[in-house]
Amino acid sequence: MGLKKATKPIIKYRTEFLEYLEVEKGLSNKSQATYNRMLNKFFDWLKKNNLQDLKPHQLTSEHIWKYRVFLSRSINKNTGEPLKRTTQNRYLIVLRSLLNFFADRDILALPAEKIKLAREPEEKAVKFLTRDQVYKLLSAPNINTKTGLRDKAILESLFSTGMRVAELASLDREQIKITPKTKDLEITIIGKGNRPRPVYFSERAVKWLKEYLKTREDKEKALFIRYKGPKSSPSRLTTRSIENIVKKYAIRAGVPIFTVPHTLRHSFATDLLAKGVDLRTVQEFLGHKNIATTQIYTHVVSKRLRDIHRKFHSEKELPEEK
Repeated sequence: MGLKKATKPIIKYRTEFLEYLEVEKGLSNKSQATYNRMLNKFFDWLKKNNLQDLKPHQLTSEHIWKYRVFLSRSINKNTGEPLKRTTQNRYLIVLRSLLNFFADRDILALPAEKIKLAREPEEKAVKFLTRDQVYKLLSAPNINTKTGLRDKAILESLFSTGMRVAELASLDREQIKITPKTKDLEITIIGKGNRPRPVYFSERAVKWLKEYLKTREDKEKALFIRYKGPKSSPSRLTTRSIENIVKKYAIRAGVPIFTVPHTLRHSFATDLLAKGVDLRTVQEFLGHKNIATTQIYTHVVSKRLRDIHRKFHSEKELPEEK
């Protein structure tokens, strides 16, 4: 059966495309929402250029080029700066997925491989904290207040588990089953891409979770809740709130200003690798689908090993050959 020309415009395929992402690609609701938002940019561009009636088979390489130029000149509303190339590429990847959807439905359209991604700059170095900096950060909250205890438990949990901030924010109290005999704790979470994985709270993290939970006299479902704000709003701390909490203590502790929740995840991974944990195990701890994602940390450890080798290897103590 050959490819057929569509009878309706590209922008009318939104619902079918999102259903395709859900059913055939297995994307989570959150990922679908991201794809939908990024697809909006392309659909808006079509409308602004009077291309709202463009059908899949009418989309050309010239259209794609003009859309790429548009992305390159677009401004990030939050930073006031041009979109980063990584962000531009995310929009293009969504468009590739749309073209793959057309091909899967035997609808004539431009091949997905015709969409070239922008060349990205050299991979940025992973930013992480040293052990001393982690200690300073974890020691920053005032544990004599219930807010301080909550924040202490948040920081300890982030470093102990290596969780993403969204994973931490979504935790419920019922998942943290601490008894008088509990030392450390293993729970299963649903991570990125709806993939379950175990995470581990150290004895130290369990101690501070226990202290924090003693202060909770409410019946809220969320593990981490806010103590300020309107009563009508959800009490669960948002990812943005947790990011602000981490930034606040980073400033107070005098650690690098780039410190965000993900920095603790980087620090967790780097610490494990530096202590000799193999890459595959770290991949499992972090919940990376592809080990190539985990390999970004090996550059950090390799540099550290090289520095140690230069400083301590005894070759320099050997006499020169005559």
